[in-house]
Amino acid sequence: MSGHIPVLRDEAIAFLAPKDGGCYLDATFGGGGYSEAILEAARCAVFAIDRDPAAIARGAELVARFSGRLTLIEGRFGDLVDLLAAHGVDALDGAVFDFGLSSFQVDDPARGFSFRRDGPLDMRMGTEGRTAADLVNALDEHALCKLIRTYGEERHALRVARAIIRARRTAPITTTGRLADIVRSAVPRGKDDIDPATRSFQALRIAVNDELDEIARGLSGAIDLLSPGGRIVAVSFHSLEDRIVKRLFADAAGRGPSPSRHDPRGLAAPFRPRLRLITAKPVVPSAAEIAANPRARSARLRAAERLAEAA
Repeated sequence: MSGHIPVLRDEAIAFLAPKDGGCYLDATFGGGGYSEAILEAARCAVFAIDRDPAAIARGAELVARFSGRLTLIEGRFGDLVDLLAAHGVDALDGAVFDFGLSSFQVDDPARGFSFRRDGPLDMRMGTEGRTAADLVNALDEHALCKLIRTYGEERHALRVARAIIRARRTAPITTTGRLADIVRSAVPRGKDDIDPATRSFQALRIAVNDELDEIARGLSGAIDLLSPGGRIVAVSFHSLEDRIVKRLFADAAGRGPSPSRHDPRGLAAPFRPRLRLITAKPVVPSAAEIAANPRARSARLRAAERLAEAA
């Protein structure tokens, strides 16, 4: 499928290690790059989820090409256990997550994800719920500041919030171009030459789509469904995402902090790890991949394998 370059695709498929007859999940279908690579790697079945109806529609060609082996499901990957159960799937041999936006979403001004071209201030991955415009025009200064600081890790969050409040008194903020200009007026450009609007746009997108909770629910659900020996691979694009992946994998692998000797939990039965960490440290894109696809520069891949249940 043209128009989207899946990040760390070869590394993800190598860790996933698809096998003939297996059942795999592509939890973030997007442009279909991972699904296609899995289906080409083995005679297996793939169930792919995406909350964006446009992504599901684009996947029709891939479904036809891999007749009977690819099933597309519209919905949130946080609900993957129920979505897969509705298709008779209660166990997986592997799952892959790519938490980045697809190029189809970023490059379409009408979706409102990017500040590079003017468009409506939307940012919804699906078609329901509040838009980014709803948030910037309704939240008070404290709530805006907290949102931008928490989800955008923007140290100038208060200045941005105040600039938004001032600007919306003149007229509602309804376009990406106007919001980007407002943020740029409040945030000095750093030495890294990253657009000052980047972190605020990230924060709004995360809030609009409830992304962090979706990641935690989706990863936990996939771990539950993995068969012994099954692999899970997650590709993150900023520290908030990677932190969740790292913590959930570490906890499931028994690498989390031990309770204090004064904590009653220390009296419970010994924890039996459910995962084995495959990547001690996150895998990052090569210089060649970043040169070919600059959007890959912040990607971090982590992988783990499901252990057999203890007798």
